[in-house]
Amino acid sequence: MSVETSRTAMTGQFTSAARPRKRRTLSQARDSGKWLRFVVIFVIAAIVLVPIVAVVLLSLQPSLGSTANGITLENFGKIFTETSVGTWLMNSLGVAVVTVLVAVIVAAPAGYVLSRGRSKLVSGYSLVLFVVQSLPVVTSVIPLFILFAKVGLVDNLAGVTIIYVGSTMSVAIWMMAAYFDSIPITLEEAAWMDGCSVFGSFARIVLRNSLPGVLSTAIFAFLLAWNDYLVAVVFLRSDQNYTLQIGLQTFFQQNQTNWGLVMAVAVVMMLPPVILFAALNKYFSVGGIGGSLAGR
Repeated sequence: MSVETSRTAMTGQFTSAARPRKRRTLSQARDSGKWLRFVVIFVIAAIVLVPIVAVVLLSLQPSLGSTANGITLENFGKIFTETSVGTWLMNSLGVAVVTVLVAVIVAAPAGYVLSRGRSKLVSGYSLVLFVVQSLPVVTSVIPLFILFAKVGLVDNLAGVTIIYVGSTMSVAIWMMAAYFDSIPITLEEAAWMDGCSVFGSFARIVLRNSLPGVLSTAIFAFLLAWNDYLVAVVFLRSDQNYTLQIGLQTFFQQNQTNWGLVMAVAVVMMLPPVILFAALNKYFSVGGIGGSLAGR
């Protein structure tokens, strides 16, 4: 065997021996990356979930003056039988549902005009929306209170609902317009060629492919109305008109607070958004537009 042949053989042996080591190193690096991601996700999940679990556990503990031991639903029974939590819950749900319906019904066609329109009027309309959504609600609370007091909308759920609808409208329109931009106009053009009107193509083509965008807008409007405290505390004065956020503060006393009841109300406040997300989660899917484009 020549010297060159020996060198080639030795080089091949070294190369074949180095490849498994390189593969093991890459595999170890991947495993380390997976464990690092797992740790980061676990820490984030713990930060988010630990306060929620603590609230739930405290709500299941016996309240002040109770003779019950261990885990009990006594606090939930008390808040619904001895307080106005049921009324406040209905008020909050009513205001939030009306806000969602009006926001979606108005924002969908307005967002469509903003997405498809190309004119100075539409550009000016878009600029106004941008300016309006950059203004916080707190800047208009006092002027609105003075105006609403003159027309009898203070301490009135209708007045609060009007403010919520106005607060959500600009962002809702932007959200709908952004989703409509992702829908190819070729779908509408095909419908127009088949004799469909502009409104018909909007209702049958655009809206049918915009369910995730509509649901996102609806959830945004619901959460804004559901979680608001500032507007409600300024405009609502009587117990029968309170929302849950305002009613919760009535459980805080000067010298002693029954934390079991407070946490029970907090759990009731958390349930509607959780149920809403759980119910609508399956509708947030992509691929509807791609299926509509098949064969075109």
